[in-house]
Amino acid sequence: MRYTKIAFVLAAVLLFVACGDANERYVRKAVKIMDRNGLYAQGEQWEAAKSEVLVALKAHPVSHEEAVEMVQQALKVAGGKHSFIMSADEVVSNDTGTWAMPSVELCDGIAVIKLPAFSGNDSDGRRYVATVLEALPDQLKGVVIDLRNNRGGNMYPMIAAVHRFLPDDNILSFRSRKGMQPISSDFVINSVGIERQAPIECPVAILTNEWTASSGEALLICFRGLGKVRVFGSPTAGYASANMPFPLPDGSKLVLTTGCDVARTGEEFCDDPIAPDIATDTPMEDALMWVGSQQTTHCR
Repeated sequence: MRYTKIAFVLAAVLLFVACGDANERYVRKAVKIMDRNGLYAQGEQWEAAKSEVLVALKAHPVSHEEAVEMVQQALKVAGGKHSFIMSADEVVSNDTGTWAMPSVELCDGIAVIKLPAFSGNDSDGRRYVATVLEALPDQLKGVVIDLRNNRGGNMYPMIAAVHRFLPDDNILSFRSRKGMQPISSDFVINSVGIERQAPIECPVAILTNEWTASSGEALLICFRGLGKVRVFGSPTAGYASANMPFPLPDGSKLVLTTGCDVARTGEEFCDDPIAPDIATDTPMEDALMWVGSQQTTHCR
């Protein structure tokens, strides 16, 4: 019995050490990822945060809960407010949140397109795009793109759904620590797997509110600097940055902010809300009035 107790204690100690080693590897891996890729993982503040984590690791073995907390604290510095940890359960279930299909309504020759957040698979993305493109008539007086409450997700189906109103060029760029990465309209269309359709040149009104975020803001930025485009509503959420997922040893993912959104105008957006051109509590009504006032003939 005595030897059984000793063996049990020894096994418990070995398990504790093994778990401690695994948790240490988890933290060190996360810190390494942030150090190499985090948008804000530079300068004195990051060096201090990184040092604090690594010193704490040497002090004593940490539990998994402590390890996650340490990574989250460092993540606030390296990636800012748009970065987070996706748990192993969320990764396995691919639980990226609920999403809805877009809708198109015609109002006296004006197409009103509601674009909600999107987080489906490739097939869902093509259905999302087709829902808009197949509903557009050959002639339009203008378009209202409603991005209110669009919190983001995969931006490519959203952009592809309204690509007929965008020029065939670089529509926005991402600035990371490694430099600028331009995103072209062709790249978006090829990524989604659809055929390009003929452009429609007409007035474009865009609606935003405080829940327009992330990829919803990126889509807004795609129209920045274009003629006959006006934004109505209230300022956006202020998450106009690019995130990348990185796998961690426990099966979770580190979703890290790696870049800021840059418009064709050269304006850079990241953590601050984007103000509308026209602040209003009645954005739909004001947008329809503005589009209707721009011209009387149909656009192609």
